Amino acid sequence: MLVGRDPEQLAVRRAMADARTGRSAVLGLVGEAGIGKSALLADAGEHAEGMRILRARGIESEADVPFAGLLELLRPALGALPGVPAPQAAALQGALALRPGGTRDRFAVGAGTLSLLAAYAEQSPVLVLIDDAHWLDAPSAEAILFAIRRLLADAVAVLIAVRDGHASLLDLAGLPIHRVTGLDRQATRELLTQAAGHAPSEDVARRLYAATAGNPLALLEVAPVAAGVVASEIDVPVPVSRRITEAFLDRSAPLPSRTRRALTLSAASHDGEPAVIARAAAALGLDLADLGPAEAAGLVSLRDGVVEFRHPLARAASYGDAPAAQRREMHRALAGALPDRDADRRAWHLASAATGPDEAVSAALQQAAERALRRSAYATSSAGFERAARLAEDDGLADQLLYASADAAWRAGAGERTEALLHELRARRPPGPLAACVMHLRGQMLADRGPVMEGHATLVAAAELAAQAGEPELGALILADAAHACFYGGAATTMAATTRQALALLPAQPSPRAAYVCRTAHGLALVMVGEGDLGAETIRDAAVILACAPELARDPSLLQWTVLGALWLREAGADQVIERAVTEGRRQAAGGQLGHLLDLASRHHATADRWTAAAAGFHEAIELARDTGSGTNLAAALAGLCWLEARQGKDQECRAHAREAQRLADALGVATHHVWTFAALADLELGAGHLQAALEHLREQQAMLDRLGIDDVDLSPIPELVETLVRLGDRAQADSLTGPYLAAAITKGQPWSGARAARCAGLLAADDALDPPFAQALALHAQTPDVFERARTQLAYGARLRRARRRIDARAQLRAALETFETLGAIPWVEQASAELAASGETARRRDVSTLDQLTARELQVALLLSRGLTTRVAAGQLFLSPKTVEYHLRHVYQKLGIRSRTELAALFKDTPSVVDPR
Repeated sequence: MLVGRDPEQLAVRRAMADARTGRSAVLGLVGEAGIGKSALLADAGEHAEGMRILRARGIESEADVPFAGLLELLRPALGALPGVPAPQAAALQGALALRPGGTRDRFAVGAGTLSLLAAYAEQSPVLVLIDDAHWLDAPSAEAILFAIRRLLADAVAVLIAVRDGHASLLDLAGLPIHRVTGLDRQATRELLTQAAGHAPSEDVARRLYAATAGNPLALLEVAPVAAGVVASEIDVPVPVSRRITEAFLDRSAPLPSRTRRALTLSAASHDGEPAVIARAAAALGLDLADLGPAEAAGLVSLRDGVVEFRHPLARAASYGDAPAAQRREMHRALAGALPDRDADRRAWHLASAATGPDEAVSAALQQAAERALRRSAYATSSAGFERAARLAEDDGLADQLLYASADAAWRAGAGERTEALLHELRARRPPGPLAACVMHLRGQMLADRGPVMEGHATLVAAAELAAQAGEPELGALILADAAHACFYGGAATTMAATTRQALALLPAQPSPRAAYVCRTAHGLALVMVGEGDLGAETIRDAAVILACAPELARDPSLLQWTVLGALWLREAGADQVIERAVTEGRRQAAGGQLGHLLDLASRHHATADRWTAAAAGFHEAIELARDTGSGTNLAAALAGLCWLEARQGKDQECRAHAREAQRLADALGVATHHVWTFAALADLELGAGHLQAALEHLREQQAMLDRLGIDDVDLSPIPELVETLVRLGDRAQADSLTGPYLAAAITKGQPWSGARAARCAGLLAADDALDPPFAQALALHAQTPDVFERARTQLAYGARLRRARRRIDARAQLRAALETFETLGAIPWVEQASAELAASGETARRRDVSTLDQLTARELQVALLLSRGLTTRVAAGQLFLSPKTVEYHLRHVYQKLGIRSRTELAALFKDTPSVVDPR
């Protein structure tokens, strides 16, 4: 029976009750050492009737053993692996060393963990108990966090105990947390009575309560020496963990020397495995029987030959109190006792036993780190490479190992650790290509997390080092990365110069990969600086290279270039190219790449009639960017979403997302997407009829484009400026802007900008000359998928016709515009088109355009995938959700849309792409 734990037990029972009714529940129990967290987990396990239990406990000495905690947790559930999507199952099996190989994306293991928990819970509710989660190895903690944050409608209750003041998976996770505090005075007396068999005096109870702040373990440990607790000690706050540690040391001090050595050996072991400890003890002239006095003193227990410490602090006390030489001796003995299959643990024990550089130990740790890397255990791999570097005798090898450590840390999402390792490496001045690799990694980190243009400068410097080291193709590829940073930074002229430099560095016969990337980057840059015709031709040439090397289309690091090229061209076939790239990203469960791909694909959909897909994609991209910590991708997706929301008339959402995007853009130097926020806010005001406010935002947008040197007519706000000025009555200024824009659009020669330029001409034409420019605009619109722009032109044309007293002609254009706006859900423009149609003498029958708008972002994602014929399980795998969570969202979709079947769902979304492979 737990004494004085009613509130905590109630919270735990509530979580378990939720799981029994098919709802997921996660609860973090946070408190100081000895406060009763483990007792609460044990009590939950004892009352888990009808539930299957999965347990894991973080062990400090296992913090560098990749996926040790995850394997302990999931081992009983591995029989459910056949119910996990194949790519996720493969990633999970590789991570747990159940099969060779692994995945390059760390989120695939988390997705596999989620799917396995969901599959295991299909038969009966599951209770997940994780104690001392602050000591879980980092790859396990990351996978578990990824999974539990996405649990919703599965019969899974997760209870996680974490020691206060320690970093853990609960930090900033946004999960429910219950702080476990000390017992009150009455509960303190009850616990002391229960432990001693008789009630303590009021004075003793008061003194012990004051000394321990009601910490249960501290109470039990200090109670035997209660008489020695003097008033001065009571009045001075004492850290509980030190008090408990001292109590454990007081118990071990009188023990025989052999017993204390056996305790140190057991504390140094990772899991108390009897065979290993027995062999190590024999090598030291000890025996497990030497632990008998320690067991009698209540420090350890021997159950079936397994050594278990009463409390992690007892283990820490025994280990920390031993002399350093003795600890090294124990680790050396344990390394010798481990079987061959435990090569990784042997390497870490040998490292703990080392007193200085040791080439053999360094090599063993390097091999362990490489194995961890193949299993996507990037944090563990980074730690292994770094420790191997510290033990390496050769400086050159140490440099290579430190770089491998930094690279693995970056893949693990550990930005601060990556920066620290790179700083050390730069100070060491490694020679040759390694110096270029170090600079390249630092540039990638800056480009992803800002400041973006500092990342560009660093990448250019890295390319120069690569060229000097005789690696020109590597230098060219690094310069392509630098050009991509320029795109985010909005530095168009610098981008073009960088890509020209990349092409100049390419050898006479470059690899298809280098040729494709560098040519695509150069084509994008040419478009940015206003050389649209040449840029489009260059991108098409690069696409030919890709078509001749199909293996490149499956390379996750190249998918972004594929989508960017298609997005820039806006030509036939772009849908298929973008959809294939996103499908490949989903197939590989490449969470790090998928967010960027979804953002780009959503921009493509938002410029067509697929706004539902765009909204779902932007929201998913934002979620993934937050998960991966990519500030630049987050700013981009937020800017894209607020631009779409502006056209939908979602005022509050648009402004909130624009503010967040602008804060990020300013902090990271992501100027291109700051430009998008001005365009979004201008569209929002223009749709609402706030012309002066729209004009201010449009001028801000143009001023920023001028400062950045971006001269692409597709990014220009001139058509919106012309329309706003005309509506404000300033035709002279509107006319002065139209001529240069029209010339630029003709030079680029692509229909999208040409149609917008012709619309400007139509807005300014005399009443008897307005038909030719508007007719030209509509003909060009027919060559693009952007139906919103076409409807804007039809609205402008109809308004001009009405004012020219051609009401019958006006109605045809206005009806077409209204129908498109209603279909898209462009509410402000529905209002404008309806008003114009009414002014022409016709009252429009308004359609309900708000149905899909009722769906949440997640419901939209689910509806889109299932409407294309995917099974629930396949859709769950692609969205990193469980099947029951998908079904949960689908029920809400049916309720909100008033439908009852997937056939009806498919009909509603028949013209909306899912950006997945239905197979």
